[in-house]
Amino acid sequence: MHHILADNWVNVQYNGTWGLLSLVWWVLVIIGGWKMLVKADRPGWGIIIPFYNTYLLCKVAGRPGWWLILFFIPIVNIIIWIIVAFGIAENFGHGAGYGILIWLFAPIMFLVLGFGGDTYKGVKA
Repeated sequence: MHHILADNWVNVQYNGTWGLLSLVWWVLVIIGGWKMLVKADRPGWGIIIPFYNTYLLCKVAGRPGWWLILFFIPIVNIIIWIIVAFGIAENFGHGAGYGILIWLFAPIMFLVLGFGGDTYKGVKA
């Protein structure tokens, strides 16, 4: 029986097919997130800066920036991401269904928000 050991996980994660899928995932996040942030009058380059990107997403969702700290708490971070996803959807003029899609498929939905005809309706917090 073959088991993946912890020290071997890095090789599995970043080589071959998984490495390519991971790269595609992050490229989609950067391209879509950049365009979405620009539409929300935020610096697009912020999507590539760790922690600052989460801060910016909180602001786009109309939530306080200190919510970034809540993303470090297990289980709470899932609930906060759902709330932020719903806030982003609301501030771009969409409902709860769109928020669920942002929560589940952020890279694709960031592309849709960034390149689509949506306009940012939220207040600049």
